[in-house]
Amino acid sequence: MSRSEIEYKIMELKDEYLQLQHNLEKLEFVKGNIAPLEKRLTSIEDELSNLNQLLRKINSEEIV
Repeated sequence: MSRSEIEYKIMELKDEYLQLQHNLEKLEFVKGNIAPLEKRLTSIEDELSNLNQLLRKINSEEIV
């Protein structure tokens, strides 16, 4: 995966995360089932962490 692909994927995940947070707030307000959204938010957080690590690795290799 190239640096630009990683950056694009990070941007997509951040956008999805924000949308899910908004939906979560709505569901909490109406006492809906929030478990699936919470699970997906956790999944996105993990994926973002992995992609950021990969991006840092790529950046450090470019410097050397």
